[in-house]
Amino acid sequence: MLDGILYAGSFDPPTLGHLDLIERARRLAQRVVVGVAHHAGKQGLFTTEQRIELLRRATRGLQGVEVVRIDGLVVDAARRLGCAVLLRGVRGGADFDFETAMARTNAELAPGIETLLLAPSPAYAHVSSTLVRQITLAGGDAGRFVPPAVAEALKELRKQDP
Repeated sequence: MLDGILYAGSFDPPTLGHLDLIERARRLAQRVVVGVAHHAGKQGLFTTEQRIELLRRATRGLQGVEVVRIDGLVVDAARRLGCAVLLRGVRGGADFDFETAMARTNAELAPGIETLLLAPSPAYAHVSSTLVRQITLAGGDAGRFVPPAVAEALKELRKQDP
């Protein structure tokens, strides 16, 4: 069993696909750190602090899971947090190509840190934060794709933006 896995991303918003990967990673490692990053190039639905809180609520019952904010390079965060493995989800070919290139780059930046690419469970293979954002911004209900706390937060957003 691995000591620590870092699963980093923007998680805007957190989805059931993210939660699936977190739960499965927990079976592989004693500790899974979910690192919530601010992405300056992305227009988000939620602030970094809101996303951290939503993920904490979604993972509350999972032992060995912690949610933290990360800034800077993911490999630097992994070192600071004592994680030797980065977890990345891959839904299809485009994700695989991108994540493979990122894994190679991270291996050059931090030779002691490995990247684990994990395919989602079939029930979540089509779910993405982008999809959830698009549904929500178009006035739809994306609640079936996200944990209950996130569904509630999305419902509140829809009420604010008639």
